[in-house]
Amino acid sequence: MAFSLVSTEFKNGEAIPSKYTCDADDVSPPLSWSDLPESAKSLVLIVEDPDAPDPAAPKMTWDHWLLYNVPVAASGLAEGVVAASSPAGTLEGTNSWGRRGYGGPCPPIGRHRYFFKLSAVGVVLPDLGHPSKADLMTAMEGHVLAEAVLMGTYCRD
Repeated sequence: MAFSLVSTEFKNGEAIPSKYTCDADDVSPPLSWSDLPESAKSLVLIVEDPDAPDPAAPKMTWDHWLLYNVPVAASGLAEGVVAASSPAGTLEGTNSWGRRGYGGPCPPIGRHRYFFKLSAVGVVLPDLGHPSKADLMTAMEGHVLAEAVLMGTYCRD
């Protein structure tokens, strides 16, 4: 079996329900994973939108959520998870809004793609404070064992 990431609220390639966006509750969707590599010591979740600001002319990747040191004993994240309810040991990075925590899809124009990327990492990362995605990627370099990706889309009315 291959390392995989799924949600009960949307399938890979399908629309993300508005509940998980800035147009409604803006809470994180429930996520679960399976078949971690046996040598994994921690997990890193990065949620990003490579279509910002306009899918017809993307100029940047917008980071929506950064979690690291998610324990391998966890099999998922509940809907609306926040730092206080995250699995013990989980740390947060700083998203493109300059804050910690989940920031749901909020595209200014067009249908955007949102990639939920879960990396199985062969080490527990040091406490990096509240790193940017670039800092987190540097810390993970050479330690990623496998990656599972769930992609959802969203377009505002």
